[in-house]
Amino acid sequence: MTEAAAASTSTPLERDARLVNAREQRVAPGEIAIGVIIGRTSEFFDFFVYAIASVLVFPTIVFPYVDRVTGTLYSFAIFALAFVGRPFGTLLFTAIDRRHGRGVKLTIALFLLGGSTMALALLPTYQQVGVFAAVMLATFRFLQGMALGGAWDGLPSLLALNAPPERRGWFAMIPQLGAPLGLLVASALFSYFLLVLSAGDFLSWGWRYPFFVALAINVVALFARLRLVATPEFERLFESRELQPSPPFVTLFAEWRTIAVGALAPLASFALFHLVTVFPLSWVTLFEGETAVRFLVIEALGAVVGLLAVMASGLIADRVGRRALLGVSAVLIGAYSGFAPQLLNAGRIGEIAYMLVGFALLGLAFGQSSGVVNNSFPPHHRYTGAAIVANSAWLIGAGFAPLVALFLATRVGLWSVGAYLLSGAICTLVALAINREWGRRAG
Repeated sequence: MTEAAAASTSTPLERDARLVNAREQRVAPGEIAIGVIIGRTSEFFDFFVYAIASVLVFPTIVFPYVDRVTGTLYSFAIFALAFVGRPFGTLLFTAIDRRHGRGVKLTIALFLLGGSTMALALLPTYQQVGVFAAVMLATFRFLQGMALGGAWDGLPSLLALNAPPERRGWFAMIPQLGAPLGLLVASALFSYFLLVLSAGDFLSWGWRYPFFVALAINVVALFARLRLVATPEFERLFESRELQPSPPFVTLFAEWRTIAVGALAPLASFALFHLVTVFPLSWVTLFEGETAVRFLVIEALGAVVGLLAVMASGLIADRVGRRALLGVSAVLIGAYSGFAPQLLNAGRIGEIAYMLVGFALLGLAFGQSSGVVNNSFPPHHRYTGAAIVANSAWLIGAGFAPLVALFLATRVGLWSVGAYLLSGAICTLVALAINREWGRRAG
């Protein structure tokens, strides 16, 4: 599509976004990478701010009428609503994308995300409004999920498609850097407020500040991403790659096999994701008598290990292949599941070993888990198909992981958490085997 044709079919809102943000005509690959990292870091920071608060804050101020374990389970149930909301966000914002353009869709989605996050920062307590506090918490969390579903901008797909064949593993890991970076910042912020404030002040107002920081980061991410999606050069890149939104249900019915495999392939890393970030914080604070500050510091150190492991995954994948690395990492995660519960229950040294080993394995697997099957989609379904795969994988593999893990650990025993993680590793290996078999038949 020529620039003139693009302008003629663009909506006034999209043209306004282009005029405001596109001061230059070129988009370098490095700019795409930076935009991806900033965008994903902002999303994961929002994610971890809520996750930490769901353990340290919401059981006390929203569910004080039940015991701490039950209150944490309720918090984890609401935590999962964001993953339920993501597919609804994809439906709504795909329609906005097709009608008004990518820049308009992204602006609305990120403002919804920022507004929902700010609303959580202003959440009233149970003492102030009763059970309505839980209703508001669930509503805002669901809206966060819808916004995240709508914030899909196709940048990771564009980055992967423009990667040199010999460096696809390196470019595939770039979007995944946002997870350890987001966890590092969120853990550091909560640690700071826990250290400098009394317990009463923290529960009264201190916990709210990280949510306001999340709003500020979302604004920065919005302009960083609009700087890319509003340029004519970016539009030409999308047009040349046919990365255009297609109707979600059409894509789902046409590509359900690829979507199913894509949703199962990263389950090992997605299950481990929450079993080294959200779940252990709840376990050690509820049952091990551990201080939240000390464990958050361990999580921050783990995030650094995870960051290095994600980067290493790109180098390794370019030498041995992404599928091979995912398969080996799934086997290692399966082996880790056999002794991880014992480590977590073995005192402070065991906790550190659990976290550092877990984050190392997570980085290797998670670094290559994004977009494993995206190249299997036909061009006209790739943009929407990639979004559906991401939503499905997070919902199946991660959304309910903290809730399931804590429920199993308290009702059955900590060993059952290892069995749960093992099931994710098995699903990954099965999906990779199916994908390989499809590749042989296609060849």
